[in-house]
Amino acid sequence: MNISVVIPLLNEQESLKELNDCIVNVMTSNHFSYEILFIDDGSTDKSWQTITKLSNENPHVKGIRFLKNFGKSQALHAGFSEAMGDVIITMDADLQDNPEEIPELYNMVVNQKYDLVSGWKKKRYDNKLTKNLPSKLFNWAARKTSGVKLHDFNCGIKSYRHDVIKNIDVNGEMHRYIPVLAKNAGFVTIGEKIVKHQARKYGETKFGIDRFINGFLDLITIWFLSRFGKKPMHLFGALGVVMFIIGFCFAFYLGIDKLFINPGKRLITQRPQFYIALVTMVIGSQFFIAGFLGEIILRSKPSQKRYLIKDKLNLNKD
Repeated sequence: MNISVVIPLLNEQESLKELNDCIVNVMTSNHFSYEILFIDDGSTDKSWQTITKLSNENPHVKGIRFLKNFGKSQALHAGFSEAMGDVIITMDADLQDNPEEIPELYNMVVNQKYDLVSGWKKKRYDNKLTKNLPSKLFNWAARKTSGVKLHDFNCGIKSYRHDVIKNIDVNGEMHRYIPVLAKNAGFVTIGEKIVKHQARKYGETKFGIDRFINGFLDLITIWFLSRFGKKPMHLFGALGVVMFIIGFCFAFYLGIDKLFINPGKRLITQRPQFYIALVTMVIGSQFFIAGFLGEIILRSKPSQKRYLIKDKLNLNKD
């Protein structure tokens, strides 16, 4: 199979038929063998009924429905688990991503040998104050922190080599940082393509301003995981040792001062330096224990799915 198109969605029933028809036209005109995977992330409208109808009409259309809304990252994870194409294309279901970009994205992976190609919506039709400016700040911080030189980390349309999506674990809300996850997994040939951004045709966006706050928090998380995810003791252990030594030196000085320099002065417990030393040693010990526990957890059981599937279409029922 040439291409798997993975489409996470939440309450997008109006756009699904139009999106599906456009993708099918692109695949047919370019003679691609393909599958379209719709991942219904707990929609409360008639999205699943629409997907079911499309699947009955076209065996290349497949579907997964979650029991409830688990988030875009979990939807992508489920789609990646089922995808069989040599190249996997992800796109949003709101018609803001243009399926006409698929042939070039496919070509960049197959012929230009990119591991991953991310879309760049250079010209956007979103609100400049609530979306464009925060997005630019977010992307700048992501570039500086991760070292991945992309202009638009959060663009929904991307293409991946099959090996990439089978070797990364997209959970939490890490869908924004799939290029960073791929880089950390060893897939360093990452490209970018300017794509056409289309205005939303139906409904309203499912993301609010809080996504940028969560995005920055996730950025801190992924920075930590990329630097210390496989060696937490290197961070927490080092901090713990440094703080414990500082506290111990304070306590040692107070002891020498009390015994030999000023033996007749006030009690050690009456000096504020004593409590500084005590607190510093306790915090240092806690940091060291945190690093030790992190190493134990890291070597324990593997990560598990964080979503529950209710239905599948044209897929194995396991």
